[in-house]
Amino acid sequence: MKSIHMKYGNEKIEVSVDEDNLIQIIESNPFNLGKNENEVILDSLANPIGTPRLKDIVAKGEKICIVISDITRAWQRPYKFLPLIVEELNKSGISDKDITFLCAAGTHRNQTEKEHGLLLGPELSKRFKVIDHDCLDKNNLVYLGDTSYGTPVWINKIAMECDHIIITGAIVYHLLAGWAGGKKSILPGISGYESIMANHALSLGENIGDGSNPLVRSGYIENNPVHKDMLEAASFVKPSFMFNVIMGSDGNIAAAVSGNYIEAHKEGRELVNKIDGVKIHEKADLVIASAGGYPKDINLYQSSKTMINMNEAAKEGATLILISQCREGLGGDSDIKDIILNYDNILDREKSLRERYSISKFIGYYVCEMAEKYDFIMVSDIDQSLVKNANIKVVSTIDEALNIVYKKRGENLKTILMPKGANTLPILQD
Repeated sequence: MKSIHMKYGNEKIEVSVDEDNLIQIIESNPFNLGKNENEVILDSLANPIGTPRLKDIVAKGEKICIVISDITRAWQRPYKFLPLIVEELNKSGISDKDITFLCAAGTHRNQTEKEHGLLLGPELSKRFKVIDHDCLDKNNLVYLGDTSYGTPVWINKIAMECDHIIITGAIVYHLLAGWAGGKKSILPGISGYESIMANHALSLGENIGDGSNPLVRSGYIENNPVHKDMLEAASFVKPSFMFNVIMGSDGNIAAAVSGNYIEAHKEGRELVNKIDGVKIHEKADLVIASAGGYPKDINLYQSSKTMINMNEAAKEGATLILISQCREGLGGDSDIKDIILNYDNILDREKSLRERYSISKFIGYYVCEMAEKYDFIMVSDIDQSLVKNANIKVVSTIDEALNIVYKKRGENLKTILMPKGANTLPILQD
């Protein structure tokens, strides 16, 4: 038997499977540039990709808008890199009064002053205020035209009135855009609600009954309409400079890319693949994954990131066992609760999603679509009644889950284990 420990809330549980059936344990790849975080940041700023250095792009007296992520992405450690970006701007003659920090909140809530402080860090917080983008405030948006996908591009007026827009953030796998970072600071980051919903609706197939669009998935952009539409919207805005970090498995900044928002992002995607993209040579009959413990398994909404990655390791009709405590139940807002609790079939859920699209509704729909596609079991504290209509079985222990699977399908199941399922993306090799 092969035994490994997987995180569950603040604890760990032991998972044991027959070694003869184990295809692979999917874990992040070792990655170390041999530099500390400051060195990584400064090296990137000194060697931008596809543009001159930031200090050579801006000029004294010009207005600068620095777009930052919101508090839900504080794990990017912006308080580490934002002071160094401001320092470079100051050295080029840009005064503090000409720098505006704009929070790319997308459809998220406004941040508190304390949260702004956590994002900027103690030194910058004394010097700057942060403006939260409000996607519903039409008076603070400007219309730049429609993309070829029909998305109306409404962008924050404050940003567009500046001479330069600098976008910041992190590059990680993303369920809709393929990868986060880059153009996502523009759409959805500082775009109007109408723009965001039109773009995200491209995550569904063309017709009712098609379900989610198979071209819209983590780690894929080539023919991904959500990505392409975002990129087109960003081309209307023309950000002057991008700075994005890539996180290591220890939660620290492992690498960074800066410069042109298209070229630098491409290099950043390759780095993410080196760290969190894990090659597999066959898919599994049984995938067992941990969402990564607290806070990644705080609720089902957050745990959906793990389900998305599990999907890439599973054969058609496979069994999935998700280890996720979900101490706060479903999570998200009322939309995810509505789509999971108030429907009993996938078609009606899809119709509801198409009638009024929201990210929360899509996450709820995706969870239900996964449970429709696979035999889905959760080792969780979540109340069974919350996911009963989604056709998800909830058990208390991994042994109970495995007993159900083996009794139903036999014990000779090719198995993949994913102890850090929220971060690692299985990539099938031809």
